[in-house]
Amino acid sequence: MINRKLLMVERIMYVDSTTPLNAVFTAKIKGELSEAQINTALAKIQEKHALLRATIDNSNEKQPLFVEQKNIDAIPLRIIERKTDKDWFIESEKEWSRLFVEKNKPLAQLIWLKGDGISEILWVMPHCICDGTTIANLMREFLCLLDDPSLLLEPYMPYQSIHEFLPAAYSNKNKKLKAELYLGLARLFFLVKRCGKKKASGDNYALHWKLDLQTTKQITEKCKTNGISVHTFICAVFMQAFQHIQGKSAKGKVISPVDIRHFIPEIKEDHIFAFAPTIELTLKSGSLLENAKRIKQDLLHKINKMNVRELLWVGEQMHPIVQKMIAILRSSPGGHDITLSNMGRLNIPDNFKNFELETLYSPTVAFPWLNSNTLVVSTFRNQMDFILMSNTDFLTKDQASAIKDKATQLLNVSL
Repeated sequence: MINRKLLMVERIMYVDSTTPLNAVFTAKIKGELSEAQINTALAKIQEKHALLRATIDNSNEKQPLFVEQKNIDAIPLRIIERKTDKDWFIESEKEWSRLFVEKNKPLAQLIWLKGDGISEILWVMPHCICDGTTIANLMREFLCLLDDPSLLLEPYMPYQSIHEFLPAAYSNKNKKLKAELYLGLARLFFLVKRCGKKKASGDNYALHWKLDLQTTKQITEKCKTNGISVHTFICAVFMQAFQHIQGKSAKGKVISPVDIRHFIPEIKEDHIFAFAPTIELTLKSGSLLENAKRIKQDLLHKINKMNVRELLWVGEQMHPIVQKMIAILRSSPGGHDITLSNMGRLNIPDNFKNFELETLYSPTVAFPWLNSNTLVVSTFRNQMDFILMSNTDFLTKDQASAIKDKATQLLNVSL
């Protein structure tokens, strides 16, 4: 049974009991679905993942807890009549404001946009329990169960403490002294760094676009020919686009989340987990391809230097100042242009016996931070899909559209 405090990184993504922070992932399906099949699939998924049988006890706002409930309700299914191809986008934006606070309700919801022979399925989850890999895996499990209800999912033991991922040395006296030092330095830093007065109070929004097969193929081949990764190329493209549109106010920096499963193999691809360590990458002078090559080297260097178990351990020492950290995020413009999450090729089958998975749309999320600029990229059926999100208080929709157009131009010009 789960009964544990939220990790520091989960605590940040939780924010507080009145602030929603959700991720929404959408699949478009051709074929006939049944409510009974959907509920059967959801029941098996909930049985596998203990966190989908838990709620958040926020009776102590400073230290909320995940608590598994013995008789928790089933994952709710909301059925909406599908009218247009844009309904999924509208519903996705609506779900940003959902609060998962109802008693005995799980930390997930499924929306079925039901049309005549065509549907969209939306997974909605609070970001404090899921990263991109988590929500993609849940969609994969759901689709596979929808196609074959007899499929068995293997439950796993949820972790109860961060120390399950740490060597025994992290409990010795020297580490405890080091922890006190880290906390003391952090307190001093936040004592000096004051929260700004401005907070994001505008409207959250998203821009969505998808590249065609030919353009995606050309980008992939161009990157391979030049010895760069698609991810670092996209980083360079968007930093340059920000620089072109914003001029001197652009930061020339991007924050890039990395899947923690690369560093801690105990956390499997099909396990629910929320923390993704991040790396800051910087735009230099030179051509787009030169920057992409430098960014690739910088990314590999920083990944090789990362000690993610240490980062998890250090984070857990910061609980006394986590509310200060959240306040800074909500009031500071930060030193970066955008957080860029590239999910790569989604590990989800494209062939099913009983329906056709037409496409997947990159997850959407609306951060309550002052700098909420976020780009999520994914690839399915050899098409790259982009979602650019922000808040009108920080980046106007016109500016975001101009950045999107410039980035698209750079993607095509470089081919």
